[in-house]
Amino acid sequence: MENIKVIAEIGCNHKGEMEIAKQLIDEAIKAGANVAKFQKRNNKELLSEEQYNAPHPNPTNSYGVTYGEHREYLELTIEQHLELKEYCESKGIEYSTSVWDMTSAKEIASLNPKLIKIPSAMNNHYELLKWLCDNYNGEIHISTGMTNYEEIEQMVEFFTKENRNKDVVIYNCTSGYPVPYKDICLLELTRLQEKYKDKVKAFGFSGHHLGTAIDIAAYTLGAEWIERHFTIDKTWKGTDHGASLEPLELEALVKSLKNVKEALTYKKSEVLEIELVQKEKLKFKPQV
Repeated sequence: MENIKVIAEIGCNHKGEMEIAKQLIDEAIKAGANVAKFQKRNNKELLSEEQYNAPHPNPTNSYGVTYGEHREYLELTIEQHLELKEYCESKGIEYSTSVWDMTSAKEIASLNPKLIKIPSAMNNHYELLKWLCDNYNGEIHISTGMTNYEEIEQMVEFFTKENRNKDVVIYNCTSGYPVPYKDICLLELTRLQEKYKDKVKAFGFSGHHLGTAIDIAAYTLGAEWIERHFTIDKTWKGTDHGASLEPLELEALVKSLKNVKEALTYKKSEVLEIELVQKEKLKFKPQV
C-alpha cells in the first residue's frame, strides 16, 4: 500500500482568528499530519437571501445574529489564505482548502495548492467541477456524503470525459456530526474501489465520528487518505469541534496508522528470525 496521508481538517475551527489558524497548523505538524486543510466560502453566493438572514439553527454555536453573520465571522480572506499557505510551506506541511462555490474555487486555485477538496455538498456542482478541470492542474479530492450510486457514477464519468479522472481521489464519507458507528458504512469504501479502482487515482476516508479506531479500519480497507476534523479544544463554540480530534488524539492516530502500515506485510520467511530463539526453546520436537 502507498504511504498513508493524514489530513488535519481545520476547516473553520480557527474561529475566524489567524493566530488560532496558525496554532492549529503547528499542532497538526507536531501530530504528524501531512496536510492542513481549511474551507473557503463566498457566503452571499452560496446562500440564498433567506438562508443568509435566517437565525443559526443552533444559536449556542453561532458567532452572529443570523446564519450569514455567523458564516462571515468565520470566513478568512483570500489574502489570509495565501498567508496560511506560505506559513504551511515554511513549516513543511501541505496546505489545502475545501471550496464551496465558484468564486472560492477560482480564488483558491489562484494559490495553486497541490490539492483542492470538493465537499460532499458540492460534488454535483458541475459548473464548479468543469472550471477546476479546465483551469487547475492539481489533485481534485471529492467526498461522497449525501450522494447516491447514480450520482457517484455520473461524477466519475464526468471526470473521465474531462480526462482528469487520474487526478481524482474519492472519499467514502457520511455527512453527520458526529456520525454513529452504524452509519459509517465502511464497506462502501470497498465498493468504491471495486467499481472505480482503474478509473481514479486513489481513495480516501473522511470521518466525522468519535475516536480513531474506524480510521485504522479504513486504512486496512484501502484508504490512502484519512481526513479528520481537527481542533485544539472540543468544547469551543462551533458545530465541528465536538466531532473533531484534539492534538493528542491526532498524534495517536498518526502513530497507529504508521504502526499498522508496518504490520501489514507478509512474512519474509516462513519462520521469522525473531521466532528462532523461541522455536528452539518452546517448539515441540517430535521423536523420529
